Amino acid sequence: MTDPHDLIVIGAGMAGVAAANKCASQGWKVAIVDELPYGGTCALRGCDPKKILRRGAEVIDSARLMAGKGIDADTLAINWADLMAHKRGFTDPVPQNMEAQLARNGVELLHGTATFESDYRLVVDDAVYESTHFLIATGARPRPLGFPGHEHLIDSTAFLELEDLPRRVVFVGGGFVSFEFAHISGRAGARPVIIDRSARPLKGFDPDLVDLLVARGTDVGIEMRPETTITAIQRAGSTYRVAIETAGNQAEIETDLVVHGAGRIPHLSKLHLDAAHVAHRTAGVTVAGHLQSTTNPAVYAAGDSADTSGMALTPVAVFEGKVAASNMLKDTTTVPDYAGVPTVVFTIPELARVGLLQDEATAAGIDVDVRYSDTSNWYSNYRIGEPTAATKILVDTSNDTIVGAHMLGPGYGELINFIGLAMKLGLTTTQLKSEHPPVLRTPALRW
Repeated sequence: MTDPHDLIVIGAGMAGVAAANKCASQGWKVAIVDELPYGGTCALRGCDPKKILRRGAEVIDSARLMAGKGIDADTLAINWADLMAHKRGFTDPVPQNMEAQLARNGVELLHGTATFESDYRLVVDDAVYESTHFLIATGARPRPLGFPGHEHLIDSTAFLELEDLPRRVVFVGGGFVSFEFAHISGRAGARPVIIDRSARPLKGFDPDLVDLLVARGTDVGIEMRPETTITAIQRAGSTYRVAIETAGNQAEIETDLVVHGAGRIPHLSKLHLDAAHVAHRTAGVTVAGHLQSTTNPAVYAAGDSADTSGMALTPVAVFEGKVAASNMLKDTTTVPDYAGVPTVVFTIPELARVGLLQDEATAAGIDVDVRYSDTSNWYSNYRIGEPTAATKILVDTSNDTIVGAHMLGPGYGELINFIGLAMKLGLTTTQLKSEHPPVLRTPALRW
């Protein structure tokens, strides 16, 4: 056994790395462990590589929107192998670069599967480590699916490593992964089908804008199957037969690939949390508001591993990792502030949200002024030929502040951040429209 550490971080994603660097910079003896290459989902298997592939789809879509307006896009196509190689040019160096940064900060680097042996003891493969504090930041994994043939599905990680994109792809679930990958694969020449057991996909977003997005996807060949369940998947040579049921009617879809996009759960099963008396449930480690375990004071959790009100987003995970580190270093109970944090589905165009949905605002008793605008005819969208764009801003009439903002359109994934900042600072719509904005005396935001 080695000398005790001040902190051992389990999970070398963005939350864990942020916490490890912060505590090591203050002189703590810190180790970090992961059974996968350092970097986590966002940098290696999620957000960043997905957006690189999306760029290819954006180029195709942009050219097609300008067809008949000065651009001949008939011969333009995605070379999937070259696009994947471009993606790897970013992802391949990430683990080595991240390890080098951690090592420069004095963090001990461990590789292997971590399991708790007791409240203050962790086993990594066959080595035993003790620590005063632990941070669990192990991320999430695909939700288990129970229908026969579920083993034939590939997850988002495997999709982002495909050497060739098949012509027919079925996406299971109506969430982020299915929509984003369907919009990429549709522009790359595939025929995507999204199977969703719910009546409405993307339930965390404004339904009016979701309807517009679904229609936009249909125009580029994405087929939606709402209120449909998969009853079985069978392999048939090099293809798959997906048995589905819609309103009691049975049918079958033949496809070349089936992708799991039906949600994720915290990746905690290997940790043996019960051995450390760490309470947990399906949503993650049970923590107090300041991210400390409610049953083992030595343990904190952040990101997808923690059962908090924060959204499953990389910026939230990083923020929580830093807050947890600060609370451990200073023995404080600071609670993360999740106000004004946007979320975006990076389809084409992107769909963005910050704050409350319209029905949530109404249920909260807020007298809401709903300000809807069809922005497809605005110059910014006319210029690029985009036919689908709209915004819905929810304003509390009692104080003229924004309580929710919803946007569908090119570049709106960036624009939503300004609305989030305005909400965080409590600015009124009158102030936002003023030619002489007020001098802000709000304390500086710290992330």
